[in-house]
Amino acid sequence: MSRRKGHEETRRTVLVAGAANVLVGLVKLVAGIMTGSSAMLAEAAHSAADTLDQVFLLMSLRQADRPATREHPFGHGQERYFWSLLAAFGIFIAGAGFSVFEGILALTRNQHESPLLAYVALGIAFVAEGTSFARAFWQVRGEARRRHEEVLSHVQTSPDITVKVALFEDSAAVVGLVLAALGVGLSQLTGSPVWDGSASIAIGVLLIVVAVKLGMDSKDLLIGRAASPAVEKLIRGEIESQPGVDALLELRTMHMGPDSIIVAARIAIDDALGAGQAEDLADEIDRRLSERLPMRPHVFIDPTQTGPPPAAGHAQPRPAHT
Repeated sequence: MSRRKGHEETRRTVLVAGAANVLVGLVKLVAGIMTGSSAMLAEAAHSAADTLDQVFLLMSLRQADRPATREHPFGHGQERYFWSLLAAFGIFIAGAGFSVFEGILALTRNQHESPLLAYVALGIAFVAEGTSFARAFWQVRGEARRRHEEVLSHVQTSPDITVKVALFEDSAAVVGLVLAALGVGLSQLTGSPVWDGSASIAIGVLLIVVAVKLGMDSKDLLIGRAASPAVEKLIRGEIESQPGVDALLELRTMHMGPDSIIVAARIAIDDALGAGQAEDLADEIDRRLSERLPMRPHVFIDPTQTGPPPAAGHAQPRPAHT
């Protein structure tokens, strides 16, 4: 139930961000054309890239919800990371590329139109983008509180790249609006197009930074990232606290999506345990981890007896997994 609720929260966050991007994108485009402001045109390109990204993210949510199949026995959770990588690529090409190119062109031309429309557009954009940012930050803060983490730490370690993309995009959008306002205002005060063009280039550089960061995070999760230290500590504690476990010899984890994780552990068990008891122990570890972890675990336990062979009448245990 909590995982389904998390999916719905993420979907609403993406929809709010998408609606805000469509609205402000149109407003920025009209203002950019009417005033000739490169910074406003760069912001329009920024919003267009963000809108495309929201389509990618909604697609990722739909694809990742598909059930497991024989070809994909652990589900399709990693679809989220693939589409997020495409979103980062879209930010880089559609947003950053256009903004830098338009800014360079603006350095060599003059415009004399009144910037009033640009200020109106910026005001509308601040309201819409601020609402979208507040929604994304509210969800991230709620997730961090439920996992007893600081917000910054949660953003850095969270496997939910979809929410991270929305948060980073909205943060970049707010900063981009500030840069655009400075560019338009300083150009009006000085009469020089350099400020407007420089603001457009700065917006492009900002988008490059965001795109690279999101791309690296998506790549990291696509190739298989381990659970956070806090989650691994919880897993280790649950396994080591089980009666019959003498030691946790090896623990490996890997995210298969925001809501799914593989847990593979090699444990030293009490020499007196038989094969059936070892299997019961593995089942209990699986049950406990399913209850305690914030994502669905796929648990594989390899029990090893480190002492002398058991006495007659005790079956030699075989590796057990769930």
